[in-house]
Amino acid sequence: MAEAQNIPVGSTTAGTIAVAADSTVATRMSAPPSFDVADFPVPHGREEEWRFTPLERLRGLHDGTAEAGGVLTVEVTAPEGVTVETVDRTDARLGRAGTPVDRVAAQAYSSFEKASVVSVPKEAVLTEPIRIAVHGEGGTAYGHQVVELGAFAEAVVVIDHTGDAVLAANVDFVVGDGAKLTVVSVQDWDDTAVHVSQHNARIGRDASFKSVVVTFGGDLVRLNPQVQYAGTGGEAELFGLYFTDAGQHQEHRLLVDHNTPHCKSNVAYKGALQGDGAHAVWIGDVLIQAAAEGTDTYEMNRNLVLTDGARVDSVPNLEIETGEIAGAGHASATGRFDDEQLFYLMSRGIRAEEARRLVVRGFFAELVQQIGLPDVEERLLAKIDAELEASV
Repeated sequence: MAEAQNIPVGSTTAGTIAVAADSTVATRMSAPPSFDVADFPVPHGREEEWRFTPLERLRGLHDGTAEAGGVLTVEVTAPEGVTVETVDRTDARLGRAGTPVDRVAAQAYSSFEKASVVSVPKEAVLTEPIRIAVHGEGGTAYGHQVVELGAFAEAVVVIDHTGDAVLAANVDFVVGDGAKLTVVSVQDWDDTAVHVSQHNARIGRDASFKSVVVTFGGDLVRLNPQVQYAGTGGEAELFGLYFTDAGQHQEHRLLVDHNTPHCKSNVAYKGALQGDGAHAVWIGDVLIQAAAEGTDTYEMNRNLVLTDGARVDSVPNLEIETGEIAGAGHASATGRFDDEQLFYLMSRGIRAEEARRLVVRGFFAELVQQIGLPDVEERLLAKIDAELEASV
C-alpha cells in the first residue's frame, strides 16, 4: 500500500512511513499551526523542525531580535485584466491559504506592514506570465504576497528574488475550482542574503497547482512549501532544483496535507552540491488524513555531490491514517559524480569541463523543462554553467 526506497550514498538520508489509527501522532505534520508568535517557543536547534538549520545564521529572525528597517522592493508586472493591489494587514484575503507552521513564519505574519495581492478573474486564461520581482538592498524585512485565481482561470506566475536582504515572508496561493496555476519561485540572492519563507497553496475542487522552486543564491535559504486541498479532484505538482555552493545552507521543507478524498500529489526535487561546507536539506512530509480516501501521492529527492566537503540531509516521510488509498510512496538517493559517465564522454572527444557540464545539465533537465518559459529556462541553465565554471 505504501512503499519506501531510501538509498543513502555518502550522506545522511532517512525515511519513514507511519500508519496511524487517528490523528494524534506527535509529529511535525500534526503540530498545530498558529498566527501568534507566542504559540511557538524560541527554537534552540534541538527541535525536529530546526535540527538541521544553523540558527546563528538566521540573524535574529527566529528569536525576535531582528529589527525591521531594510529596503525591499516588490514590483508586479501583469497582463491586462489582472488586478494588482497593495493592501494593509486588515485585508480579509490575507492568510486564507494557510497558517504559519513555525516561529519565523508567524513572526513574518505579525510584522509585515503592506502586502501585495494579485487577482486573476474567473475563466481568464493568461497568455503571458505574471512577474513579481522582489529585490533587497540590505537590512531586515518582512513580507506577504497573495496570488488568487478565480474558478477555471489559468495563469503562470514567476517570483524572482535578487539582491541582498534578511527576509522572512509568507506567500499565499489560492486556486479556485477548476483553475490551473503554475508558480516559478527563483532564489537568486547575493551571497550574503538570508531568506526564510513559507509558501501556502490552497487547491480548489478539480484544480491543479504546479510549483517549481529554484534556489541558487544566498548565505541561508529555508523554504516551507505547504499544500492543502479545498475540494476533491485537486492535483499538486511540486518540483524543485537547487545548486548549493561552498558555505551555503539551502533547506527545503515540504508538507502536502491530503485532507480531502481523491486528490493527487507528486513531488520531485533535485540538488547538486560543491565546495567545502555546502549543506543541502530536503524534508518531504506527506500526511494522508483519515478522510482522504483515494489519495495518490509520491515524493522523490535526488542529490548529486560534485566535490568533497559537501553534506546532504534528505528525509522523506509519509503519515497515513487510512488504508483506502490509490497509492503512496517515496524515494531518496544521494551519490557522487559518476566518473564512468565522464569517461564515456571524454572517450568521444569531449573535454573534461564540457563533459562535466553536460552530465549536470542532464541531471537537472527534466525539472528545468517543467518551467515552460524559455527565458527563465535559459537563465537557469546559464546559472548552472557559471556555478560549474567557478569550481574549475
